[in-house]
Amino acid sequence: MNPEPIPCHKAPLVGGAIATLTLSALGIVFGDLGTSPLYALQAAFGGANGVTPTPENVIGIVSLFLWSLMLMVSVKYVLILMQADNHGEGGLLALLALLIGDRSNQKAGKRARRWIYLAMIGTAMLYGDGVITPAISVLSAVEGLEVATPAFTPYIVALTVAILIALFAIQPLGSGKVGVAFGPILAVWFVVIFMLGLASLIQTPQILAAFNPANGVLFFMHNGLRGFLALGAVVLCLTGGEALYADMGHFGAYPIRLAWYGLALPSLVVNYLGQGALILRIPASASRPFYTMVPDWGLYPMVILATLATIVAAQALISAVFSLTRQASQLGLSPRVLTKHTSSSSAGQIYLPSLNWILMLGTIGVVLIFRTSDSLAAAFGLAVSTTMAITTVIFAAFAQIRWHWSKLRVALIAGLFIVIDLAFVAANAMKFADGGWLPFVIGVLTFLVTISWFTGIRVLRQSRTDSGLPVDIFIDSLADHPPYRVHGTAVFMMAPGGSTPVALLHHLKHNQVLHEHVVLLTLLTEESPRVALKDRLTVTEMKIGFTRIVAHFGYMEEANVPKLLELAEKQIGCCLYDPMSTSFYLGKETLSAPLRGNIALNLLLNLFIWLHKNELDSTTHFGIPPNRVVELGARLDLVPRK
Repeated sequence: MNPEPIPCHKAPLVGGAIATLTLSALGIVFGDLGTSPLYALQAAFGGANGVTPTPENVIGIVSLFLWSLMLMVSVKYVLILMQADNHGEGGLLALLALLIGDRSNQKAGKRARRWIYLAMIGTAMLYGDGVITPAISVLSAVEGLEVATPAFTPYIVALTVAILIALFAIQPLGSGKVGVAFGPILAVWFVVIFMLGLASLIQTPQILAAFNPANGVLFFMHNGLRGFLALGAVVLCLTGGEALYADMGHFGAYPIRLAWYGLALPSLVVNYLGQGALILRIPASASRPFYTMVPDWGLYPMVILATLATIVAAQALISAVFSLTRQASQLGLSPRVLTKHTSSSSAGQIYLPSLNWILMLGTIGVVLIFRTSDSLAAAFGLAVSTTMAITTVIFAAFAQIRWHWSKLRVALIAGLFIVIDLAFVAANAMKFADGGWLPFVIGVLTFLVTISWFTGIRVLRQSRTDSGLPVDIFIDSLADHPPYRVHGTAVFMMAPGGSTPVALLHHLKHNQVLHEHVVLLTLLTEESPRVALKDRLTVTEMKIGFTRIVAHFGYMEEANVPKLLELAEKQIGCCLYDPMSTSFYLGKETLSAPLRGNIALNLLLNLFIWLHKNELDSTTHFGIPPNRVVELGARLDLVPRK
């Protein structure tokens, strides 16, 4: 399958195009990473497990922050993982699709299933991140008002909730309406935090010792278990690394790398150094180092800028969750959901109403439960570090299988990353009772949905295949005993393979007539983001007015059945779609799962049946005119093959 023609941002870029994409990438890609200085470093010194802000500890913890940014973001994601792109698209699901490749044969399908389950866990944990990130980002920004005057303290939570409600309320407008401001806001943000850090660093240059990784090692030696637990705060500076990789398809690797190395990374490094320098001078500032660096005259403007930056970060993550849900649905890992396109020119700008309100309620609930960014920091990190570790494992398999790396090379490179990832996971897991349970619960619930859907769809396809009649034999029998034919075209959705659609059999059995043109339409989602227009359709004209159409789509695309029929008409020169005479016959299945000895499978299949009953109907999903649809009911038992 050939990829779609290369978008302009993936072709060689010059001048203004690079500058525009780099500025856009700042806003969309680096919002989460860029706003982490608001809460990350202070989390290391706060709470029950916080370390004492002695000079050795300050230099050691800042050293861990700097080297985590350089190793895990600069090297792992920006330098290495961004080379693993699926026709320009990145992210965990894109990496999974590259790894599993062709699943057409049974052996390959069983081998791929293990990786799919692992990727589903990592994806599920990202939804925990999607609930927590807007909460902690906006809350930490608004808390700057407390530094200005304690009089604002009673209103911090209420103001945060109001901002979040407004943020989710404008989602139906689409990110494109406000997206033009994302890049400039984050560009100003990075410049300001760079200047703040530099001013503090100049006053206390001793903090530059943090560049020596030996100080990070000494930190662990001096603090023991408490030092290890501090990794739960260090991982906060890495939030957004997965989003950086996933957003590669929107901008291309070069603009993202340019934005990271040219502005984002230097600003983050200098700001963390500046915060560390401040704590060296004033140990008491460890409870709120970011805002303490700000001069009194600039405190209120900084709160406004920080709030805008965190809104951008939250918006970027909300958009990423929308995109991720859509990809999962196209890949058969979740039910269909109502998707609204908010831009006529950009297919990537989408809005999912039901998911938007679920995220809003979850995010507001998190703010009301935890109430401060310090408390919420205990919940943050487990989801991020788990997803990072799973990405490393899948990348290791990909590098060996697809890039043909030697086992030694995989062990040296991926092994280094997985050791760091697992250390982050272990440190955050020890905060489980303090809030780490939250992303875990969200992840488990999301994983149950995805695994039940994935399992149910597989069993449903097996059950449908077993009940079918080979279409060639069916057409031959009609040629020998032709039914009464009526004017017009009838379209029947057909599963992959050669079995006659059950809806067609029921239609012929009950109505005892057949249209003069019959289209058997199969829709296939490929494990690549897009499919070239020339490879979209395979059209086969069969006997007695039957036409078989197989349509291919990428997991970033959506099918529109009427447009497909119009495209097929151009290939065969025959009218297949007339809004007034074309009918679409869809099967309306009533599913049941007979009780068996496998209790877990029974539970998953019953959850799948409930999800299947409540998912977005095919008419809306495939753009079929509702007044031309005929639904034929059938009862089907889900019987898995052994």
